[in-house]
Amino acid sequence: MGFAEYTTLSQKEILEKLKAKENGLSNDEAKTRLESVGPNTLDLKKTGWVDILIRQLKSPFIYLLIAAASVYLFIGEPIDSLLIFLFVFIDIILGFYQEYRSNNTLNLLKKFIVAKSTVLRDGKKKIIDSYELVPGDVVLLAAGDKIQADVRFLETEGMSIDESVLTGEAEPAFKKPQALKKKVKEFYLAKNIGFSGTTILTGSAKALVIATGKETAFGKIAKLSSIKEVPGSYEKGIAKLSNFILKLILVTSLFVFAVNIVIKGNNFRPLEFAIFSIALAISVIPETLPVVTIFSLSKGALKLARKKVVVKKLSAIEDLGSIEVLCCDKTGTLTQNQMKLSQIQPNNLKDFVIWGFLALEDPKNESFLNPFAKAIFESLTFSEKISLKNFLKIKEIPFDPLRRRVSSYVCQKDYSQGFVLSAGAPEEILRLCSHIKDKEKILLWLKKEGRAGKRVLGIARKKVPPRASIEIAREEHNMDFLGLCSFEDPLKPTAKEALAKAKKLGVSIKIITGDAPEVAGKVAEEVGIIKNINDVISGPEIYALNEQEFSEAVEKYSVFARVSPDQKYEIIQKLAKKHEVGFLGEGVNDAPALNAANVGLVVEGASDIAKDSSDIVLLQPSLNVIVDGIEEGRSLLGNTTKYIKATLASNFGNFFAVASASLLVNYPPMLPVQILLLDLLSDFPMITIATDNIDTNEVARPKSYSLKEIAVSSTVLGAVSTVFDFIFFVIFSRISPAVLQTNWFIASVLTELAIIFSLRTKGLFFKTRRPSKTLLFFSVLAFFTTIILPTSEIGETWFKFTHPSIATLAVIIGLTGCYFVTTEAVKLLYYKLVPHFDNSLG
Repeated sequence: MGFAEYTTLSQKEILEKLKAKENGLSNDEAKTRLESVGPNTLDLKKTGWVDILIRQLKSPFIYLLIAAASVYLFIGEPIDSLLIFLFVFIDIILGFYQEYRSNNTLNLLKKFIVAKSTVLRDGKKKIIDSYELVPGDVVLLAAGDKIQADVRFLETEGMSIDESVLTGEAEPAFKKPQALKKKVKEFYLAKNIGFSGTTILTGSAKALVIATGKETAFGKIAKLSSIKEVPGSYEKGIAKLSNFILKLILVTSLFVFAVNIVIKGNNFRPLEFAIFSIALAISVIPETLPVVTIFSLSKGALKLARKKVVVKKLSAIEDLGSIEVLCCDKTGTLTQNQMKLSQIQPNNLKDFVIWGFLALEDPKNESFLNPFAKAIFESLTFSEKISLKNFLKIKEIPFDPLRRRVSSYVCQKDYSQGFVLSAGAPEEILRLCSHIKDKEKILLWLKKEGRAGKRVLGIARKKVPPRASIEIAREEHNMDFLGLCSFEDPLKPTAKEALAKAKKLGVSIKIITGDAPEVAGKVAEEVGIIKNINDVISGPEIYALNEQEFSEAVEKYSVFARVSPDQKYEIIQKLAKKHEVGFLGEGVNDAPALNAANVGLVVEGASDIAKDSSDIVLLQPSLNVIVDGIEEGRSLLGNTTKYIKATLASNFGNFFAVASASLLVNYPPMLPVQILLLDLLSDFPMITIATDNIDTNEVARPKSYSLKEIAVSSTVLGAVSTVFDFIFFVIFSRISPAVLQTNWFIASVLTELAIIFSLRTKGLFFKTRRPSKTLLFFSVLAFFTTIILPTSEIGETWFKFTHPSIATLAVIIGLTGCYFVTTEAVKLLYYKLVPHFDNSLG
């Protein structure tokens, strides 16, 4: 049944059709329906292990190796053919294992950020995972929520919705609960229907779920199209780097192949050299680089999740590490967001706070989500708490950053009297009221409490005759001012420590808040963000600035108070022109600022629209969590880039040396199976760089991915590798082909291991942190395998090695030591002469 069938039904008819009640389903009935219709998810395409395995087989490098193995089989070399097939198998298994684990990690991360919905179950409010929604559920919606299923509205209050995901229209769609006169099939004409995937811009509503999952309008459209995630800048950079290397290697290989034909003439054996060229090209092409990078990033994402930081996409890890300026509100980040009622004004009339509670919360609720309401409730006497049961909350306009208040319509239990109540920013509440006594005294008290760092709530009331339908916003004038109450919100014990750590990491903190300048200034002064409580700029002061003055102000000030949502966006936008900016938001109107920031962060309880605009979700609203995440992001990207540099520098050097040497001798300087074994042995320790301990200096400043720096440094260090490869060639090529092939193989593996330990830091290798146990283990394993294998029968039979003498091994190890020292010297000189690269990833 499509949504059109529900547009003309009355509320009574639609409830009967879905066998539902206005106060919601029972828990048992909801469970039964969930088992019948299934979870409220699309799950159009799941990536299973078979898909991942097939993806490994689609690599052109696999096809080249299979072709080479087939040629060997054809010319009567079954052992060489078998070995190449073995390398293909190992490569597929490694790629499958890494991608499978990464896919599982991403699925695990998705569980951390499951969408929530507020429903009525057994007549009580309940927050559930949105996949548990079933037809017949009654949902409560507010501004900022994403509608998680198709619904028919039962009640609305100032409801407007962004339906652009379905209609393509940017204009908001206004909704009403009344039945339409005739059925409509067009989305934009369905004025009483809310569609899954659309976002509420203003107002609140009570609605009945009519379709879930694949039966929603969005679900039916999604079946016709596949949704692809857009790759981030880091992923694009890796792909670009891989493509560049691929083209470079293929052009060089073709050139060397052609020159060999010219130089060697009749002595040239094309089939043998073609296999050699394929193996050589594959050994240097980082065909597993994208997979290894994703594996590394997914491992880092899991690590961040354990620290309560969940990335929505892997590329956000790079952005997290690059943050230079972090903008956030103080509440819940620097303070505990655990309010305690402190003072009231007037202090001789405490019962007015009861009206404040009724404005903020429904007395039927067993748990209070609003921290102000909770603080008021805890201050009431037992009899005052009982008196709350004499009121019924009929409807509410939730808090809106533009309105800066919560408004409600409540009635006495016998419906003898009705009240419109408003609670929020004192300036807004005072503006709604008439005949305010002692206004000057009230304003002085407000300023005094603000300077003490307390948050102040204003409360107003208006008596209205009880009636079935009321527009709250229309009644918010000529209200009676009841009073003000201030709340203490203690600083988090970790706030100062987190700020000190942020400073150490080169991250500056800016507070952007809707609170009063006195409150924001006091908190900022206590934690050390500013030295003087008056070093604050307010929203009204910002409006008075011209463009140039505004640009200077966003750099100069660290605390922005009483800012509007559009000002918040403009501040972030200005900062992002000069800095990598992280912004922590949670409200409906934070979405533009989250989009303007380089990194959008939200807390777990943020509005759906804010979550959609974010890159990272914090499971715990704490500055400490964010700073730890920044440090972890830098560590991860530092290790990933170390892997890229070490791989490219060693492989480039070896590739050009072996390719050039093939022009100087009438045989392959290294056999194809030896080249592939070299690639395999060096890959294991290379991959484990992702687990390495990062140099402290590498996380001490913001990071940004630099493709140019990676290419230049890899080329410089690759040149050193090429020089030493030629030294090995000159020494051993005079003896015999087998001796050169064996000893050059051993030297190549050892020099690749050496460069890993050199590139662990930009400084002297012995002044950095100790390598990880995993890196050490695989490096030692590769070292001994390389030394022992040529002396074994397997090495001699399968890989055609010749037994190296002790003296020869001593020469190789000695030259490897010289190579390590030279690499260290060139590295230090490079980073000294090229300081502008120093801010890029190491």
